[in-house]
Amino acid sequence: MKLKYMLELISIFSAAALGGVLASILRQPVILGYLLAGITIGPFGLGLIQEYEQVEVVAELGVTFLLFALGVEFSFEELKKVKVISLGGGGLQISLTILTTVILSTSLGWVNSIPEGVLLGQMLSLSSTAVVIKVLMDNNEKDTPQGQVMLGILIIQDLALGLMLAVLPALNKPAEEIGIAMIIALVKLILFALGAIIVGKWLVPPILRLLAKTESKELFLLGVVTICLGVALFTGKLGLSTEMGAFVAGLMISEIEYADETLSDVEPLRDICSIAFFASIGVLINPIFLWDNLPIILGLVALVVLGKALLITPIVLLFRYPLKTALVSGLGLAQIGEFSFVLAGEGNQLGILPESVYLMILGTTAVTLIITPFVFKAVPLFFKYVESIPQLKTFFAQFDQPVEIAENLPSKDHIIICGYGQIGSNIISLLKERNYPILVIEQSEQKVKQLRKAEIPYIYGNASSNIVLEKAKVNEAKGMAVALPDALSTRLCIRRSLTLNPELDLVVCAYEEKDIELFYQIGAKEVVQPEFEASIELSTHLFNGLGFPLEAVQQNMQKIRSSHYQKLRSDQDSNLIFRQLEEATRTMSSQWYPLPVDSPLVGKTLEKSYIRRLTGVTLMAIIRFSGEKLDYPEPDTEIKSQDKLLIVGDKEDLAAFDRLAKGEIKNLPQEDDSCVWIKIIENGHLVGKSLKQVEELSKLEVFIQSIRREGKYIRFPDRDTIIEIGDQVLMFGKIASLTQLSQKLTIPVGNRE
Repeated sequence: MKLKYMLELISIFSAAALGGVLASILRQPVILGYLLAGITIGPFGLGLIQEYEQVEVVAELGVTFLLFALGVEFSFEELKKVKVISLGGGGLQISLTILTTVILSTSLGWVNSIPEGVLLGQMLSLSSTAVVIKVLMDNNEKDTPQGQVMLGILIIQDLALGLMLAVLPALNKPAEEIGIAMIIALVKLILFALGAIIVGKWLVPPILRLLAKTESKELFLLGVVTICLGVALFTGKLGLSTEMGAFVAGLMISEIEYADETLSDVEPLRDICSIAFFASIGVLINPIFLWDNLPIILGLVALVVLGKALLITPIVLLFRYPLKTALVSGLGLAQIGEFSFVLAGEGNQLGILPESVYLMILGTTAVTLIITPFVFKAVPLFFKYVESIPQLKTFFAQFDQPVEIAENLPSKDHIIICGYGQIGSNIISLLKERNYPILVIEQSEQKVKQLRKAEIPYIYGNASSNIVLEKAKVNEAKGMAVALPDALSTRLCIRRSLTLNPELDLVVCAYEEKDIELFYQIGAKEVVQPEFEASIELSTHLFNGLGFPLEAVQQNMQKIRSSHYQKLRSDQDSNLIFRQLEEATRTMSSQWYPLPVDSPLVGKTLEKSYIRRLTGVTLMAIIRFSGEKLDYPEPDTEIKSQDKLLIVGDKEDLAAFDRLAKGEIKNLPQEDDSCVWIKIIENGHLVGKSLKQVEELSKLEVFIQSIRREGKYIRFPDRDTIIEIGDQVLMFGKIASLTQLSQKLTIPVGNRE
C-alpha cells in the first residue's frame, strides 16, 4: 500500500514537471501543463491514478498552503483597502449569480426544482482562488487595482463556501430549516472570527517568538505548519471551509515581525503542493466525456464566461473603479472555482444534483479552469485592439472620466505623482518640505481618502487615461513620477503623457528588470529599479566605511545608474531578451516594418533621424539583412538598407512613420540640424498665420514638421495649417537659426535632444 501511494506521488510530480517544462517550451501558461499532466496520468489517461481520493490530501494541502501564504502576504491592512469591494461587491456578486441562475435554470428547464437551481447558482458563483492567484503572481499583477479587486471578491467567495456547505443539507427541506442552518453557520463564523482575533493577538506571537529563539529553522517551519493546519482543521470541524481557516491563520501571522520569514519558509511547500493541486484537477477531467459532449460543454463554458464577466464588470463599476479594472476583474473571475467540485460532490451524494448535471458541471468547470490563463493573456491584446479602432477607443475613453477631482489643483509648473503607494507618498513628503506644487493621480478609494485627509491635491482616476492626464494639466507640468503597480498602465501613462507634453521630465519606477529598457525606449527620462537602488545605496555605505573617497564612490554609482544598471543586471541570452521584447510589444500597437531600400532614413543614426519627434513612433528593435538582432538600439545606432524595424505607436504614429520611411516628407532634418519645441503665446508673432505665410522660417532654413494642439498630434502639417494660441510647434534647423527665431517669437519649451 505504501509503495502504491509513493508511486502515485512520484507520478503526480513527475508528470507535472514534464507538463510544466513542455508548456514553458511552447510559451504557454505552466498551469496548462500541470492540468494536462493530471489528465495524462489520471483514470482516463494512462491510469497511474485511478481515483481522485488518492491525490485529494496533497491537493487540499496545496490550496491550504496557497491561501495561508496569501494571508501572510495580504495582511489586515491590505484587507482594509478592499473591504468595500470585498464585502459589498463580493456579496452582491454571489447573491445575483445565485438569483440569476435559479430564474434561468428553472424557467428553461435545466433543473427540476428550485433547490437544484440554488445549488447550481452556488457552484457558478465561486471562482478559482488557486488559479487566479497563481496567474496574478506569475504576471506580477497581485498588487494592481484589478488584482486587489479580484482577491477581495475571492476572499468573500471562500468565506461564503462555509455558509453554502452548512445550508446544503437543508436545501430540500422547509424554508425555516434553511434559515436555521444559515443562522447557525453565521454564529459559528462570528465566533470563529472573534476567536481568531484573540488567538492572533495574544497566543500566536509568543509561540512564534519562542520558536524563533531556538534558532532552528526546522522547528520554526514545523510550528508555522502546525498553526496553519490546526486552524484549517478547526474551521473544517466547525462546518466552515478549511481554506478559509488557512487564510485566517496567515492573517494572524501577517501582523507580527516574523511574517517575512514565515512566508519564505512556507513558499516551497506552497509551490510543491499547489502544483499537485493543479495536477489533481486534471485527474478529474474525462477527455472522452468532454469530446462526446463538446458542443454542449463549449456552450456552457461560453455562457459561464460571458455571464460572469457581464455580471461582475458592472458590479466593480458600481464601486467606482475604472472600466479597465472592471473588465479585467470580470474576465479574470469568469470561471467556475475548484471548490465547486466540493459542492457538486456533496450535492450529488445528497441527491440534490442529478448525475448527468454533476458530470456536465465537472466538465464545464475543468474547461473554464484550463482557459483562465489564456483569458488573462488575451485581455491586454483586447485593449490593444480597442486602441486601434477609433470608435471603440472613443467609447471606452468616456468611461475613464475622473471619479473625483480635488479643489485648488495646481495648474502650472507642478509635479505629478502617479500612484500613492509607499514610493509615491515618500516623494510627496520630500516635495512638500520644499513647498513645491504637487498633484497625485490615484485610483484606489482607500488611498484617495488618505489624500483627502492630508489635503493633498488629487485626481481620483486612471493615470493612463488621456482624459485624466489632460485634467491634471500634464502639458503645463514640470515633471512626473510614475510609480504604478503594473507595467501595462505604466507604458500607457508614459506614452500618453509625452504626447501631451513632449518635454516632460518623466521618472518611472520599474519593478521588473525586463521593463527598464522598455520604459527608457518609450520616453522615460529616468527609470529607477527599487532593488538595484537599494544595492547601490548599501554598496555606497560599505565602500565609504572601507575608506574609499566618497566622491569617487558616488561617481562610480552614478555611472551604474547612467548605464541603466547594466553591471547589476543578470546576463541574459539575447534570444530570451528578444522574446521578452516581442511579448511586451504584443500588448502595444506595434509592427515589424521592412525599410525600403531607398528610404531617406538609411545611413542616419537614430538620434539624428528624429523618428519619435517626427512621428511619435518608438523604435524597439532592428533585424539586419544579415540576421543580426539589435534589441533596444542605442541613439548612435545607424539605420541600414533592408533593415526590419520593430516600431511601437498609435495607428496615426505608424502611418506617419510609413510616410517618413518612404520619403514622402520634404524638408527633413539634416545631419547638423537641431530641433526645439516652441509654445506659441497669446501675442506670439506667428498666431493666425499659415505655415506658408511664415516667410522668415524659410529664410532662416527653419521648418515646422509637427504641431501639438489640445492633446492632438498633427504630424507633417499641411502648409495651409493655421498656427493657433497654445500650439506647441516642432522646429528643425541650424542651432543659430533656432536660437534667433526663438528669441524673436517666444520662450522655447526646451530641447531635450
